[in-house]
Amino acid sequence: MNILAMSGSLRATSSNGAVLHAALDGLDPALWTVAHATIDTLPHFNQDLDGGDATPHPAVGALRAAVAAADVLLVVSPEYAHGVPGALKNAIDWLVSSGELVDKPTAVITASPHPAGGEFAHGQLRETLGMLHAHLVEPACLRIPLIGTKVDRESGRVHDEATRAELATALTALTKAAPQPR
Repeated sequence: MNILAMSGSLRATSSNGAVLHAALDGLDPALWTVAHATIDTLPHFNQDLDGGDATPHPAVGALRAAVAAADVLLVVSPEYAHGVPGALKNAIDWLVSSGELVDKPTAVITASPHPAGGEFAHGQLRETLGMLHAHLVEPACLRIPLIGTKVDRESGRVHDEATRAELATALTALTKAAPQPR
């Protein structure tokens, strides 16, 4: 089975990257293959470059192929200025007309240094992905508040056991939502 992990932060040492890795820690490598979506090389979304006779940019084609190949999608994102980071929103915009997200079991996890846990970005991502007909797996969707207190800056790992347990529970719910092989 394949899981596609998509981070809304492009920073190499981001707290959201630590959350993403902590969520994936519990996966059985004998059962799951993890791919990481590359969103930092995507061109700015321009509908003139999509659809009709247009050939998508290679990075767009790669993103769409990765989403199509995934059995489940895990999106982890910070909140910037009460919203979804531009690079992540741009990546999702490239998926609007292509259909790869339809019925795709999806988890949205936002982590923020603020007590609300990125509630604005969380809501916006859920709204956008829902509009694209992604199957949002409710028990797999989390908001993690005060993330700065839960990540060890030296190791780049989530050290808070309660957060790690929440992430493990969320990932279990997401993987259970995957289509079963026939």
